[in-house]
Amino acid sequence: MELTNRKKRILRAVVEIYIATAEPVGSKAVAEQAGLDISSATIRNEMADLTEMGYLEQPHTSAGRIPSPLGYRLYVNELMGEHRLTMQETQRINDALNVKMEELDRVIDRAGKVLSQISDYPVFTAAAPKKRVTVKRYDLLMVEENAFIAVVMTDSSVVKNKLIRMPDQVSDPQLQMLSTVLNNAFVGLTQEEMEDTLDKMETRSAPGAFALISLVVQFAMEVLSEQSSQSVHTLGITHLLEHPEYRSLDKAKPLMNYLAEEHESSKLPVTLQEGQNMNILIGPENVNEALKDTSVVMASYDIGDNMRGVIGVVGPTRMDYAKVTARLSYFADSLTRMFGKGELPPGDGDGGGQDKE
Repeated sequence: MELTNRKKRILRAVVEIYIATAEPVGSKAVAEQAGLDISSATIRNEMADLTEMGYLEQPHTSAGRIPSPLGYRLYVNELMGEHRLTMQETQRINDALNVKMEELDRVIDRAGKVLSQISDYPVFTAAAPKKRVTVKRYDLLMVEENAFIAVVMTDSSVVKNKLIRMPDQVSDPQLQMLSTVLNNAFVGLTQEEMEDTLDKMETRSAPGAFALISLVVQFAMEVLSEQSSQSVHTLGITHLLEHPEYRSLDKAKPLMNYLAEEHESSKLPVTLQEGQNMNILIGPENVNEALKDTSVVMASYDIGDNMRGVIGVVGPTRMDYAKVTARLSYFADSLTRMFGKGELPPGDGDGGGQDKE
């Protein structure tokens, strides 16, 4: 059944009042919000129709109405107004991102942390893995007579290090020679190519030298394995407790545990369809049982080298979708510009769609 314009205005009013108050909405509040020149009785009849059609729910017999997942979906698709970021919001985002480039994970985690603070919702970030990841450079640093630090830098500027202890002493010249071998034979190779090269080298190397080479290469392969798998980071989980829906620990704990456990976080919906930059999943639209009473809003960004990332917000279905989508969109655009061109969107309100209030 097609909704009349009046029903749509009433539904929009109910959603926006409920987002702001977290309390069931009555006809008097709707009349004030929607600006309709009709009686409260007529509004009550329209709200009853919307309830019967599945767009509103009535928690208690004498209470007002709250939006259903179907009502939120119609609101997001057709009724939601555009939220314009304030100058303070854009400046805070730009300050968080306008720093010297570091490891990809650190930059994205910083972005997620700021977004979580601004939105008061948990945020998850995920970067799609590169199809081919290799080591760009090895550095070996002597710590003591029988221990050194192996430093591995990948071609995506990820730097990892590990303390390696040896049964026998190794001199600085020997360590430098080992570094030369690694940088000549094990740079620009994938994990599988490293394994093949290591197998071929075993018969041509002195046992002691090969043992050290093998230790460093095994560590390098572990680094490549980490980089070639999708990692999901969740930040600001305790922000859930700031919302009425999760003030009961019985209600909050299962979702907080789900978001906190890394193996569970990997089950978050972190992929978007080809050509899709933003997606909103409301309540039961989330396949996983742990998310059936929540909404997930996510946006994709371009990292370069044919890599895409996703940044998303998790919260109650009573979410301010207009604000969340505006902030996510700006974050995604900022990350795309930063990774692709080394620049950020203008923070002075010129063409950025921000309010100056």
